[in-house]
Amino acid sequence: MKIFVTRKIPKPGLDALQKEFTLEVNPFDRVLSKEEIIEGIKGKDGLVCLLTDPIDKEVINAEPHLKMIASYAVGYDNIDIAAATKRGIPVSNTPGVLTETTAELAWALLFSVARRIVEGDMFTREGNFKGWAPMLMLGQDVSHKTLGVIGTGRIGTAFGLKSKGFHMNVLYADEQKNEQLEKQLGAKKVSLSKLLIESDFISIHVPLTKATHHLIDEKQLHLMKKTAVLINTARGPIVNEKALVKALTGQWIFGAGLDVYENEPELSEELKKLKNVVLQPHTGSGTIETRTKMALIAAENMIIGLKGGIPPNCVNEEVFQKKPTT
Repeated sequence: MKIFVTRKIPKPGLDALQKEFTLEVNPFDRVLSKEEIIEGIKGKDGLVCLLTDPIDKEVINAEPHLKMIASYAVGYDNIDIAAATKRGIPVSNTPGVLTETTAELAWALLFSVARRIVEGDMFTREGNFKGWAPMLMLGQDVSHKTLGVIGTGRIGTAFGLKSKGFHMNVLYADEQKNEQLEKQLGAKKVSLSKLLIESDFISIHVPLTKATHHLIDEKQLHLMKKTAVLINTARGPIVNEKALVKALTGQWIFGAGLDVYENEPELSEELKKLKNVVLQPHTGSGTIETRTKMALIAAENMIIGLKGGIPPNCVNEEVFQKKPTT
C-alpha cells in the first residue's frame, strides 16, 4: 500500500510508516495547495495530513483508492468528515498527547504578557536599559488574581489545574460542570459574561464551531477589565481579530497572547505593530517530545486503519457500521 504525507513529520513516525508501506513525503517545507494534495494522493491508499491542509470533499473524492486519513493534529475542522464518512474512509486524530504541552504554552503567553517579557527583551537588546528605575516596564501580578477559563475540555482543565501554585480564584465557562476543577481548585462555573467581567486573565480553550466563531467580539472585549489579559491557543477565528486590535490599540485591555490567528498564517499589519500583544507561530504542541508522540500516534492510526482495524483515535467510527457509498 502507498501513503502520501503532506509535510515532513518527526522521523520516528515516518520510520514506523515506512516499515509497513511505500511512502511519499512532500519534499517542500511549506503548506501544499489543494491541487498539490490531489496530485500527491493519486494512486495512494492513505493520507497523513496536517491541520493546515484543506481536505475537503473535492480532495477526498479525487482518489478512488483512498482508504484512510490520519491527521497529525488534535483538531480536524480542516477535514470534511461527512464526505469521508460517506466514502467509508476512517479519519483519525492525535488527542491527549498535546494536552499538557499546549496548556504550558498558554501559561508561557500569560506570563509573557503580564510581565512584558518580549517587550522588555527588545528594550534591553536595543540598548535602552540604563539601569533600574521605579516605573520601568511595569506589568501585572499573577498570583492571587482571578483566572477565567473558557472551555474546560482536556486542555482547558490542564491549564486551570496549573494555576494552583499561584493561589488564584478560578472561574470557568463551559456547557458541562467540571468537577475536577471545582474539587481541586474550588473553581466556579459562571456565564461567559460574568467570567469576562470578573477575570484578570482569560484563556480560551474551546473548539472552533459555528457557535464559537467570534465568541470574543467587540462587545465581549468591552466587558473585560482594562487590566485584563486575553490568551488564545485554541483557534484564531474564535476571536474577532479586528475587534482585538481595536481593544489593544485603545487600551480597553492590558494585553493579549496569541498562538493562533483568524486568517492564519496571515496576520493583520496593525497586530504586528502593537507592543501589548505577544505573538507565537502556532506552536502550542511545539516540543520535541510532543511532536514525536503525535507522529507515532498518526502512524499507528494509519497502520491499524489500513490493515482493516479500527484506528485507536478514529473520529468517525460510524464508517465501520455502514457500507461506503461513492
